[in-house]
Amino acid sequence: MQIRFDVPADPAYPGRVAAALSSVRLRRYGYIGAVLAVLGAIGLAVSQGSARGDRIVPLFTALVVAGVLSMLYAPFVRWRARRRSSGYAVAGAYDITDDNIMMRSGSESGGIAWDGVAQVRSTDDFWIVYVGRMPATVIPRRLMSAEDAETLRAFMAQRGLL
Repeated sequence: MQIRFDVPADPAYPGRVAAALSSVRLRRYGYIGAVLAVLGAIGLAVSQGSARGDRIVPLFTALVVAGVLSMLYAPFVRWRARRRSSGYAVAGAYDITDDNIMMRSGSESGGIAWDGVAQVRSTDDFWIVYVGRMPATVIPRRLMSAEDAETLRAFMAQRGLL
């Protein structure tokens, strides 16, 4: 397998990469926030019928507020990453073989051996490549030809990475 493609110097591209990589880690904040908000809302509803409800209302209100803030944390981080990374737009390229993934961005280059890849997760725009439990890089499907994308998908499925 020999797949090569270029990454244009698009100011929006680094932000999309940052959002894809951060969404993996930040998803749990949304779940935790939803649980806190639901518990707080249930507590507020129950405290309305209680004789001591006025004493515990601040606690449940704090749970609702903490839950909403936790749910808003991930979108805030993604927005900030997109805003900050737009200055990093440089042309680059990928060279993917049976042995490794080589990435070049500007004057920097690096690679990841397929033997070190633990798993690959699929999103709408990218394949997120994990080394161990950490997301290491992304492979942009949108920039590849359909044939190359299918070849790479079959290769990763054959190795049990998808």
